[in-house]
Amino acid sequence: MHTSPLPLTRDLVLVGGGHTHALLLRKWGMNPLPGARVTVINPGPTAPYSGMLPGFVAGHYERAELDIDLVRLARFAGARVILGKVEGIDLDTRCVRVPGRPPVAFDVASVNIGITSDMPALPGFSDHAVPAKPLGPFAARWGEYLERTGPASVVVIGGGVAGVELVMAMAHALRAKGRVAQVTLIDNAQALTATADKAAATIRKAMEGLGVDVIEGATIAKTTSETVVLEDGRQIPASFVTGAAGARPYAWMADTGLEMQDGFIRVNGFLQSSDPAIFAAGDCAHLSENPRPKAGVYAVREAPILFNNLRAMLGAGRMRRYQPQKDYLKLISLGEKSALGERLGTSFSGPLMWRWKNHIDQTFMNKFRHLPQMEPPAVPRLHASGLHEALGNKPMCGGCGAKVGHGALHAALKHLPEVQREDIHSLPGDDAALVHTGGVRQVITSDHLRSVSDDPVQMTRIAAVHALGDIWAMGAAPQAATATIILPRMTPELQRRTMAEIMSTASEVIRQAGAEIVGGHSSMGDEMTIGFTLTGLCARAPITLSGAHTGDALILTKPLGSGVLMAAEMAGQANGDWIAKAYEQMTHPQAEASRILADAHAMTDVTGFGLAGHLMGMCQASGCGATLDLDAIPLMTGALDLATLGVRSTIFDENRSIALDLPSGGKADLLFDPQTAGGLLAAVAADQAHSLCERLHKAGYPAVVIGHMTEAAGLRLQD
Repeated sequence: MHTSPLPLTRDLVLVGGGHTHALLLRKWGMNPLPGARVTVINPGPTAPYSGMLPGFVAGHYERAELDIDLVRLARFAGARVILGKVEGIDLDTRCVRVPGRPPVAFDVASVNIGITSDMPALPGFSDHAVPAKPLGPFAARWGEYLERTGPASVVVIGGGVAGVELVMAMAHALRAKGRVAQVTLIDNAQALTATADKAAATIRKAMEGLGVDVIEGATIAKTTSETVVLEDGRQIPASFVTGAAGARPYAWMADTGLEMQDGFIRVNGFLQSSDPAIFAAGDCAHLSENPRPKAGVYAVREAPILFNNLRAMLGAGRMRRYQPQKDYLKLISLGEKSALGERLGTSFSGPLMWRWKNHIDQTFMNKFRHLPQMEPPAVPRLHASGLHEALGNKPMCGGCGAKVGHGALHAALKHLPEVQREDIHSLPGDDAALVHTGGVRQVITSDHLRSVSDDPVQMTRIAAVHALGDIWAMGAAPQAATATIILPRMTPELQRRTMAEIMSTASEVIRQAGAEIVGGHSSMGDEMTIGFTLTGLCARAPITLSGAHTGDALILTKPLGSGVLMAAEMAGQANGDWIAKAYEQMTHPQAEASRILADAHAMTDVTGFGLAGHLMGMCQASGCGATLDLDAIPLMTGALDLATLGVRSTIFDENRSIALDLPSGGKADLLFDPQTAGGLLAAVAADQAHSLCERLHKAGYPAVVIGHMTEAAGLRLQD
């Protein structure tokens, strides 16, 4: 008897990808709670580890070494990840608000978003400076500045520990580059007031050794492109300005209705807010029973308590109280590979302290770089032959990577009887069927995808754009759609939430394409799949596969690589930033591209059979062949890296068999990569190709000419 997965019964939403939530997700992956659906919401696919920021600025670490990959971590934890900035939490509706998508409902929620900066409030700062947080913009600006030549002038605003670490790191990096530099630290009071006298003296000596000027008790009037102007009239040279002062809580938290302390969420010993179902941890929380300074060590040590208490609130176990330590070892980078360690007023400094700090930081990050390998369920000892081969050594892909192979489809369809109705025009192998209704040309198509994302909103966007691709490929205007949805087993309340997310998103995407959803069907199953049946109207004869001419140029409107990227993501092998960029490509509608390519001689969308398979279909229908310029074919970020490592989609081998004459290995393998919501492939008059690509670029499509049609049959690569 078939055993279905256990039903989902409760929604746990993690707002933010801070250190506490990152550690919690890792623990969840090793010990998930059956019935709980976990969602993590974060502005980007990665979360930076701030402890290594000074080392990066000084040049001791590469940028990527600082990032916790939340997409990969969420896959390990069995959680869905939503990329977006939270704007608020509605206590009445129990929803988290994220721009550009339906509200995210929760039964239990936790907030771990850190703090932000007040620096942009300084006159001129937002135009001529960059705060140290968020890390992404700061890292890009600093990297670009560091690579310049000639004299440098740098100002860091804020004399706390974060500010002095930054200013020493910058001074060291500029010295290592051989650049003459004036580096200044400015504080409106006294620097290092939270540090013991002995440690502060050591740090001041280190700054002096690096040539850092320290200005204290000075108020900044404004920042310009070349100077920081003080209220007493002094002008400090500054071609690069950053700030590590003015830390403040995110403003939206104050509007939640939760009890606050100076803008931070008040939590009790169980890390619960004034609403028992909402927890908070890290710098965004105020420990009302045992107040402590904002420091990463507390966020890290809250993780096991939060993990336990969230599970308890979801119905498993008992709550535990968090007891924060009274003091902790403070490790402060001194620019070069030297650090100061201070605790209980006692401090030590030197290279040994830096090695200890580096050991602690690398140990923490290795928890996320090297996630535990969880063993899959064992195959029964007694089983039918071929089971191991059918299972393979990797998860089954989603999207078009889960498509039935070309051989099986061809064998099944070739025995179907010919169409007998006079109002249906048979277009073998084309993207949609052509129906004549009362003198109107109408095309109809259907597409259905196994989920590549556990986020129903993301998956709905991908599935809708994918299905619409067949209509756009024939030069038709979308008209009407029905949705076919299978949800994993879940309670009626979670069904309501999930269906609301899916249908509101589907309506938005389909309506933007000029069509309307007129109905559909839903059911429960083992996993989420989403599909659409669509009709479209043709103002003139549809663009088919069969109209290409010898000499036509081939235009591709989207890069290749979604198949290998989604396969890697499901196996926990992909870089989260690559996946985020792939999602952007996959959800990019092709409506305007279809209008621009309205005079194409032949057109199709590149989906499950890969570029080679769909181009072969065009060649066979048109009685031509094609030559491809492999170097010109655009790829999604990370696709070539993964293909080189041997990552393949489930149906890669089937697709490869379509065009055995083409070479294999490296970039050529991506010609057979199944695409989900892929681009349009159009055969156009060669003398129009350049101008069409220019129009496509202006419309936001990375379109390129990738080859041309030939008289000789078959596919080949350009020499």
